[in-house]
Amino acid sequence: MHIFSRKLFVLTFILSPLVAGSLPLYAQSPASSSSAPASASSTQDPAQALVGLNKQLDDIKSTLSSKSTNAPLNDLRSQAGTVQQQAEQWLETLTPQMDSLQARLTVLGPAPAAGALPEPANVSQQRKQLARDKNKLDGEIKQAQLLSQDAAKLTTQIVETRNEQFQLQLTTRNGSPLTVGFWSNVAQSFPDDSAHLKQIGNLLAQGASDAWQPENRLTWILCLLGALLLIVPGRWLVERVVLALASRYMPEGHLRRSALAVIFTLTVTLSIGFAACLVYLGFNWNDTLEDDVATFAQSIVRSVFFSAFIAGLGRALLSVKHPSWRLPAMANSTARDLRWFPWLLGGAFLLLGIVERVNNLAGGSLPATICTRAMLALLITGLVGAALIRAKRARKTAVHEGHQPVKHALWVGAFAGLATIAVVVAWLSVFIGYIAFGFFISWQMLWIGMIVASLYMLSHLQHDLLAALLSPHSRSGLRLQSSFGIAAGALDQSATIFSAVLRVLLLLVAVGTLLLPFGSSPHDLFSHIGGVFTGLQVGQLTIKPGAVFNAVIVFAIGLMIVRIVKRWLAEQLLPKTSLDHGMQNSIVTLLGYVAVVIVFALALKTADVSLQSLTWIASALSVGIGFGLQAIVSNFISGLILLAEQPVKVGDWVSMPGVEGDIRRINVRATEIQLSDRSTMIVPNSQFITQNLRNVTHGNALGRVKLSLPMPLGTDAAKMREIMLEALKDNTATLPTPAPTVTLDDITSSAMTFTGVAYVHSPREASAVKSELLFDILARLAKAQLPLSTPQSMIVRNLGPLGEDSPAAPG
Repeated sequence: MHIFSRKLFVLTFILSPLVAGSLPLYAQSPASSSSAPASASSTQDPAQALVGLNKQLDDIKSTLSSKSTNAPLNDLRSQAGTVQQQAEQWLETLTPQMDSLQARLTVLGPAPAAGALPEPANVSQQRKQLARDKNKLDGEIKQAQLLSQDAAKLTTQIVETRNEQFQLQLTTRNGSPLTVGFWSNVAQSFPDDSAHLKQIGNLLAQGASDAWQPENRLTWILCLLGALLLIVPGRWLVERVVLALASRYMPEGHLRRSALAVIFTLTVTLSIGFAACLVYLGFNWNDTLEDDVATFAQSIVRSVFFSAFIAGLGRALLSVKHPSWRLPAMANSTARDLRWFPWLLGGAFLLLGIVERVNNLAGGSLPATICTRAMLALLITGLVGAALIRAKRARKTAVHEGHQPVKHALWVGAFAGLATIAVVVAWLSVFIGYIAFGFFISWQMLWIGMIVASLYMLSHLQHDLLAALLSPHSRSGLRLQSSFGIAAGALDQSATIFSAVLRVLLLLVAVGTLLLPFGSSPHDLFSHIGGVFTGLQVGQLTIKPGAVFNAVIVFAIGLMIVRIVKRWLAEQLLPKTSLDHGMQNSIVTLLGYVAVVIVFALALKTADVSLQSLTWIASALSVGIGFGLQAIVSNFISGLILLAEQPVKVGDWVSMPGVEGDIRRINVRATEIQLSDRSTMIVPNSQFITQNLRNVTHGNALGRVKLSLPMPLGTDAAKMREIMLEALKDNTATLPTPAPTVTLDDITSSAMTFTGVAYVHSPREASAVKSELLFDILARLAKAQLPLSTPQSMIVRNLGPLGEDSPAAPG
């Protein structure tokens, strides 16, 4: 059990610095954790801790100023940064203690003046003790501040020194490989280099011999078999299982394609990398390797991981066997022509790592190091150039055969053009003697290509994942819509916004990773960006990116909680009360506005924004805001009055000058009224307060149906009244209470007017019920042979011209 635990620890040690081991070979590894000072602890004496930090800082300064030191500058920079971090932690720990002491001293007050009444001895003693503690703490805080400032300055100095060395290295000109002197120097140092290589060979042979001993032989064989199984059948089996699971549980579309690309990249990386780990464990199962050889082997394992990642990434993006899974827009012929280049580039990097580490372990001569770097630079850039030529040739062949060329994004063409220029510059640099510069370009091509390809794949993955999760038609999207009441369009917009934010974050991480060869990191990039915005002030308002981000999170979570509470009130709690629907809607709306204001205040508090810091904005824009917001504020206050006083509520039938309809929603600024033609009228809330308003359903929700029928003078009035009452009572929509009534309203020279009145459940039913009653009464009158009164008509007859004998003729 102990042996297994130790081997697991060794495996973890190999994998943990994978990224660090993958850095450019001229970049140094980060400082070990053993040299980092301990974090600020309440059980540690601050004075002793600060003295220790000061001593570490002096050691770093002395190491940096030493002319003969070979210490990696990245290690010194990491140590200085750790000292600065620890000093700032002590500042954060000691400052609250200082504030507490100052508060206690303030409570005790100053010492009594001369001639005043003496204070109790215990109070005076307590004040003196607090003053001593305060002076001690003040000294420790000032010391921590000085340490933090010195460490920051030292970090800047180390970075500048490293940049100077780096520039000097790149601008150093060596002999050209085309000259005889270059190879003569290599030949002169060859005997010494051969002897060193022979020593390394003997160490490796001794390690292999020790691993083949009887006590280690079985383990070595099992590890070797496990490595072989991982590389070939293991990787194939994992890919088949992943493909089957993806086909069964993952929906078809872009997400499956991008997820498979990531998974296949990881399968190649992990299978080959863990196979190298097993081989190392087989050789060093019982610590048979010497420390230098073990360190050399661990670095080779890390190089294998990185090389496998390059190969797996290129294989996943080309996707020769499954063109439908291919992420980039690329013709099948181009992918087939480039299928071996990811493996060749991965192998070139592995060769680069082995050669560099062999030179470091063997202490190779300068001519040998220069020669190997020149050959490796030519090899890497040659492979990249060959890949570019083959891709261009395949594209021309496809066009010549009549195929439509695949359209690429602008950045793809720019990237290919820059790569072509870099290949030419690297070869020229090597041939004219600037081998370090050519080697740097070749490594940067490999490094940048890997980062750009990874960024491309991860960008597609996050975009497809968010599009699938927040799709209005997906299971998760439907659940979000049903649980939180989110609109389908809002989900699409959220997916677009989140995808853009993640893409920017990935781009920043990629840029920070590109800076790793120059001694920087993504953390440094984010710290620099944060530092730029931290000191940005607008008036008295200080912008802090971290606080703004936290405020956005608080505001988003708060709005989500408000939405959940409003939905709970509207669907669960209030329907179980005796309140009508309009009152329930008003309560939910009013509480929603109050809750949003509270959430906004909490977000401002989280962002460290006080209302006092915004007063200058209000004072500068007070006049314009006063005129511009006058109507808005009036409508807002009117809306609150409507919600609180309830002169109208949702569901009421209201009538205003030019507007008559049902109230559908009362918002904070305006009210929505649905008209009879199903259109919506937006009425400002102030009009409900300042204008005359008729609320048909406010006091009584019953509707009144009134019928007026003119009948001839000879109509049987009792029979007519009976017919109308039967019609009113027999209709299912009329109410028995108040009971229907029929009255004789008027008698003229030509007709009698009968009026019938009945009540229905709602005024909205009155019109339809009135129509039904009229049809029914007309049918009953026709059956009883009682005609309605008809208007009198005047008939004018033409009697011809008047004669003399006519009575109407004038005498």
